[in-house]
Amino acid sequence: MHAADSGRGAPGPLPPGALTVVPVTGVGEVRPDDDLAALLADALSTPGTDGRPVPWVADGDVLVVTQKVVSKAEGRIVPIDPDDPDAKRALVESESTRVLRRRGDLLITQTRHGFVCANAGVDLSNVEAGTAALLPVDPDKSARRIREGLGRRLGVDLAVVISDTFGRTWRNGVTDVAIGIAGIAGVVDLRGTPDATGRVLEATEVCVVDEVAGAAELVMGKDRSVPAAVVRGVDPSWLRRGSVAAEVVRDPGGDLFR
Repeated sequence: MHAADSGRGAPGPLPPGALTVVPVTGVGEVRPDDDLAALLADALSTPGTDGRPVPWVADGDVLVVTQKVVSKAEGRIVPIDPDDPDAKRALVESESTRVLRRRGDLLITQTRHGFVCANAGVDLSNVEAGTAALLPVDPDKSARRIREGLGRRLGVDLAVVISDTFGRTWRNGVTDVAIGIAGIAGVVDLRGTPDATGRVLEATEVCVVDEVAGAAELVMGKDRSVPAAVVRGVDPSWLRRGSVAAEVVRDPGGDLFR
């Protein structure tokens, strides 16, 4: 995987199987009711010789956008007293369908989307003091809206992934995962296909959008004010209609721990 330094130039040709991940800069502060697709389209373009913007992205690229800027644009920002733990706890519970575990101020909850995560995704980082960001109401729909807006403005067929930071059960540290997608498969089913030795795979289903989100986070970071990244070189067979809600969220009937 190659990581480019800037979103202001097209990556060069890649060897077979390689990926390029490019941070998207220049988006600026996103506020409620901003046209996020328009802001991203500007950041994904450079001035041409005639002064008109020319997109530096191409068909088949995947744009990963952080949940935080999507929530800001959609007005999912609410006031909260950061020094009042009861207020935060009440907000988390209001965004949850059930609470699985409690430990001090930390709650592990299930959201209306079906996500199991810390504090229902309520986040006080990278927002104005005295406010909290909530998850988008329908992240798959948000991804489709951004994809359609970019297609109209840029004339390029991009896939879109909305990413957020999650912890992992039984593993330390956090990583980015996909909470909404458009134009890319959530899970690629390899069951029934041969592995490198010719043995038929029996149980392998790969959550490729989580892998793409994690790769993109390597160039976005948590403290760099980089709200998006372009991943180039994904397998074209992944580029189809997709949904986190339909493909990635595990049905309770198949869950051994809830």
